[in-house]
Amino acid sequence: MTRTPPNAPPAPSAGTTSVRPRPSAPLWAVPAAVVCGVMGAIQSRINSDLAAELDDGFAASSISFGSGLVVILLLLVVMPRVRRLCREFWRELRSGSFPWYLAIGGLGGAMYVLGQTFSVSLLGVALFIVCVVAGQTVTGLVVDRVGLGPGGVRHLTPLRVLGAGLMVVSVALAMSGGISTEAPWYLLALPMVAGVAMGLQQAINGRVTQHSGHFLVATLGNFVVGTTALLLVALVHMLVAGAPESLPTNPLLYLGGPIGVVFIAMAAYLAGPLGILTLAMSTIAGQIVGSVVLDAVAAPGHLTYTTIAGAGLTLVAAVLAASSRRRAS
Repeated sequence: MTRTPPNAPPAPSAGTTSVRPRPSAPLWAVPAAVVCGVMGAIQSRINSDLAAELDDGFAASSISFGSGLVVILLLLVVMPRVRRLCREFWRELRSGSFPWYLAIGGLGGAMYVLGQTFSVSLLGVALFIVCVVAGQTVTGLVVDRVGLGPGGVRHLTPLRVLGAGLMVVSVALAMSGGISTEAPWYLLALPMVAGVAMGLQQAINGRVTQHSGHFLVATLGNFVVGTTALLLVALVHMLVAGAPESLPTNPLLYLGGPIGVVFIAMAAYLAGPLGILTLAMSTIAGQIVGSVVLDAVAAPGHLTYTTIAGAGLTLVAAVLAASSRRRAS
C-alpha cells in the first residue's frame, strides 16, 4: 500500500508508475538545493583527500558510502516510523508492486564515483566536471519532459532551455583555466555517462520518496545499493593491486559519508517540488560556487575573473530554470 505524506494529494494505486500532481515549490527550495550543492563540493574535497591518503580511490569511495550507510542505520534506530516505512517498501519491492528499476538510484552515485576514478586523471578535474554537468543537465531536461520524476511531465519552455544552455556554458567558463584537450575525445563519454546517471538518480530518488512517504527511505536504498556496488569493485581492485597499508587517523577524512547522507536526503526531498532539471541546476551551481570558495581559501592567488564570473552565472542559470517553473505552475 502506498503511503501518503501529510497534506499530499491522493497517491496512485500500487504497482503503477504514474505520479501525483507536483506540489508547489516553496521559496526556500532553490536556496536549499544550492546549499545541498555546496555540501557536495565539500564532500568531493574530503573524498579526494581520503583517496590521496589511501592511494586508492576505490577504497576511499567504499569507505565514504559505507560510513554513510552506518549513519542511516543509526538514524533508523531512533526513528520507528521510518523503519516501518522501509519494511513496507521492501515488501512492495519483493512482491513487485513497486518496480525494482525505480529503486536502484544508488547505482547513479556509484557510477559517478567510478567515472571520476577512471577519468579525472586522464581528463583533468575541470573537463570532467564540464562533461558531467552537460550529461546531468540534458538528462534533467529529458526526465522532466517524459515525466520520469515525481512531479510528472514538465514541458520545455524557452527559459528552461536557455537556463540549461547557460549552465553548461557557465561551468565551462568557470573551469576554463583547467581544461586540457590532450586526452582522447572518446574518454569524454565516461563523465557524460556519470552525469546521466546522476540525473536519473535524482529522478528515481524522488519517485521512491513520493511512493514511500519519506525521503530517508530513498536515502537508505541509495546507500545500500551504492555501498554494495562499490564494495564489490573495491574488493576486485584489492585482489589485483592489494589493500591500502593503513587507514588515515584524521577523523575529518571520514565525514564524506555523513555529508553524503544530507546531500542525497535533501535532493530526494526537493525532487518533487523543484523538478529534476531545476534541482540538478541548483545543486550544480552550489557545487561550482562551493568549489570556488574552497579554492579561494586554499589558494586565493589561483582564482581568475573567468572562474568567478562562471560561478556567478551558474546561479543565474538556476534562477532562470526556477522562474520558468513558477510561471508554469
